[in-house]
Amino acid sequence: MARACVDAFVQMCNYLQEPRHVARFQNVCGVKGTFPDKATRRPEREPEPERERERPGPRRRLQPGALSSEAGVGNGAAGDAVAAPRANGTPGDEPAGPDAEPEDITRAKPLRRNSLTGDVGQEFLIRNKLLFYLFTFGTELGNEMFFIVFFPFLFWNVDALVSRRLIVVWAWNLFVGQSTKDMVRWSRPASPPVVKVEVFYNSEYSMPSTHAMTGTAIPFCLFMLTYGRWQYSFLFGLSVALGWSVLVCVSRVYMGMHSILEVITGFLYSLLILACFHPVLDKIDTFYMTAPSAPLVVVASHVSLGLVAFSLDSWSTSRGDTAQALGTGAGAAVASHVNHRLGLLMDPPLSSLPLVLPHVTAGLLLRSLLRFLVGVAALLLTRTAMKSLAIPFLCRLFGLPADDVRRARQHMRVELPYRYMVYSVVGFSCVCVVPLLFKVVGLD
Repeated sequence: MARACVDAFVQMCNYLQEPRHVARFQNVCGVKGTFPDKATRRPEREPEPERERERPGPRRRLQPGALSSEAGVGNGAAGDAVAAPRANGTPGDEPAGPDAEPEDITRAKPLRRNSLTGDVGQEFLIRNKLLFYLFTFGTELGNEMFFIVFFPFLFWNVDALVSRRLIVVWAWNLFVGQSTKDMVRWSRPASPPVVKVEVFYNSEYSMPSTHAMTGTAIPFCLFMLTYGRWQYSFLFGLSVALGWSVLVCVSRVYMGMHSILEVITGFLYSLLILACFHPVLDKIDTFYMTAPSAPLVVVASHVSLGLVAFSLDSWSTSRGDTAQALGTGAGAAVASHVNHRLGLLMDPPLSSLPLVLPHVTAGLLLRSLLRFLVGVAALLLTRTAMKSLAIPFLCRLFGLPADDVRRARQHMRVELPYRYMVYSVVGFSCVCVVPLLFKVVGLD
């Protein structure tokens, strides 16, 4: 019986991992590829070579009369509707001939091209713009850049304690997820048949989906931290958290970046990590703020984790993203300690709980917007200054040419310490320096 259950489980996992399910979902949602005819009309007795079928990245379009890679919509934005030629070499999908009735089909290019990998992807066709924009928004909810904006806004304008603890969960969740990817080393869904709507993370391994992990951990952790602390209904909080998570998870399948199995695994893996972390978040936060040895322990542990975790066989964006998360977490933790020592904590007293959302006025919105704009400007200046200092310094330290930043950052010796140095300072500035700046300019 046990053997039969294991076999059934393995068979189900293999079924959910197949890229054809991703391609079918994309097709239902109105996404069509522009693959060469010969890539999809190969006889069954002559299967496509393994190296061609699994290799990620762009493929040259061979259709006569097709637009060049520069034509159509740049970077995934919607453009003029065109009557497109047959997609994926499937006859009968599109009307042919000059007298055919035009359809609302948009030709687009992959989102978020990666300047470091040089992967530009291949054009695709969009039949349903509404779903395209919805899932583009959904995938942004799981991107690191969203959290880099979300955490500061939450810290400066809403609840500093919740933001501090969310940063801890985000950093560790991303670290565990990326480390697991690099140990499992599963390739992204094969293209064709999958259409790569996004190519930024195409060079990374894919099991589990770290977008699904962070897109699940953050909303559910936010719900757990704020329910009872803030005044709102349980059903409302659970609905927001679940909707946020589902949208991020489904968007990764739509983007062609993950299989169904990888997204489900990321969702469950994240809940497991959250179940382990949530009971001790209060103790972690207290240790960061009050323990005399906290800054040394935080910096040493985060650096050590970054050094031990990465043993990749090739360059990948996952290394830099993980170092960025670890650096941000370390900087924020040290800043929390400094704030506690200087008496600069912005946590409301326990007697004021549960907190109630204030009445929204024009003055409140303007003040929040000013704080956000001033704070983000300060963080961007900090990031730019640190980047201009860190990369040349590391290149000189390791004897690498500094004239080509893209090539320099593909060296682990540059990319990891660069990300850690820059974003640890950014994290420190967000939690400690920017609030001091608010006091100086009268926005505290």
